[in-house]
Amino acid sequence: MKRTTRFAALAGVAALALAACGQAPEDSGSEATGGAAESDFLPCIVSDAGGFDDKSFNQLSYEGLQAAAEGLGTDFKQVESQSESDYKGNVQSLVDQGCNTIVTVGFALSATTVESAKANPDVHYVIIDDAADADMDGKTDAENIKPLLYDTSQAAFLAGYLAAGYSADKSAKVGTFGGQPFPTVTIFMDGFKQGVDYYNQTKGTDVQVIGYEGGDKGSFTGGFEANETAKTTARNIIDQGVDVILPVGGPVYQSAIAAIQDSGRDVALVGVDADFYESDPSTQDYVLTSIEKRMDVSTEEAVTASGKGEFSAETYVGTLENGGVDIAPLHNFEDKVDPALMEEVDALKQQIVSGELEVTSYLAQ
Repeated sequence: MKRTTRFAALAGVAALALAACGQAPEDSGSEATGGAAESDFLPCIVSDAGGFDDKSFNQLSYEGLQAAAEGLGTDFKQVESQSESDYKGNVQSLVDQGCNTIVTVGFALSATTVESAKANPDVHYVIIDDAADADMDGKTDAENIKPLLYDTSQAAFLAGYLAAGYSADKSAKVGTFGGQPFPTVTIFMDGFKQGVDYYNQTKGTDVQVIGYEGGDKGSFTGGFEANETAKTTARNIIDQGVDVILPVGGPVYQSAIAAIQDSGRDVALVGVDADFYESDPSTQDYVLTSIEKRMDVSTEEAVTASGKGEFSAETYVGTLENGGVDIAPLHNFEDKVDPALMEEVDALKQQIVSGELEVTSYLAQ
C-alpha cells in the first residue's frame, strides 16, 4: 500500500514569485521592438519594477516571449517598468499599439492585468506568478487571462534535503531568508524547510533551519533590493554558523554573497528561479544548486499557443512532473557532495512525481 508523507505548509492564496536565466536585452529603456515580422500576430511583455535585466523572473519571462516570437516569425514589443506607478500606463500603451497577447510579469501587475483584460476582451493576457483571482473564488477574474504558476515547494524540498545532507556532518545548520513574506516567496522557504525536516526524520539527525519557522515567521528584508538591509539579514544568519543559505527575493542573493565573502567562511548558496551558475557567473564559486522556475519555457509555450490560435485560459501550474520546476545541477559542487546523497535526492524526486511523497503548499493539487 502506498504511504503518503505530509508536512505542514504555507496556507493562503496570492501571487507567485519569479526569476531568470541567460542574457538580458541590452535595451533597458521604456520600450523596445523585436526582430523582423513575418506574421500579423504581435506578442508583447511588460516587466515589473525589477526590469528585464534582473537575472531573475523578468529576464526569464522576456526570453520566453522572445523565443516564441522567433518561432512564430513575428515582431514583438516590450515595455519596462521603473516603478509600480508605471504599470497601468505601460499595459495600456501595449493595448494601444495593437498587441494581441500581453505578458505581465509578476503579482504586482495583477490588478492592472485584470482591469485591462476586462476592458479589452479580444486581447489575450498571460500573467506570471499570479492567479488573477482577487475575489478568491477559485476562478480567474477575466476569461482572457492565462495564469502561469509554479509549485516551487517541490523543487525546494529537494534543495532542502540536499542542503541538510551537505551540512549534516559539518555544523548541521542551514539558513534562509526572504524579501517579503508573500506566498511566492515563502513557498520556496517552506519547501526548503520541509526537505530539511524530512532528512532529519529519515536519518535521525537534527539539522537546524535558521531564519525561518514557517508562514510569515522568519527573516525578511522588507523588499527585493540588494542593499545593506539584505546584507545584514544574511550576515545575521551566517554568523549563527550555517553551511548553506537560501536567499529568496530576486537580487537579495547578491547581498548574501557579499555577506559570505565578508564572513570568510565556506558557506554555500542555493539560488532561486534560474540556475544561478548559468545566469550569473559571479555565483559559480558559491552556488550549491538552484531551485528553478522555468518561466521561460512556460511563457514561450503560452505565447506560441496564442499565436497559433490555440490560446487557453486554463491555469498552468509548473511541477516536477511537468518540468515546470526542478533543481539545477551541482556544477562546481559535484565533487563536494556525496554521490549517495544525490541518488537519494533523485529518488525523492521520483517519489514526489508519483505521489508517494507529498510536499504541501498553497498550490498543491
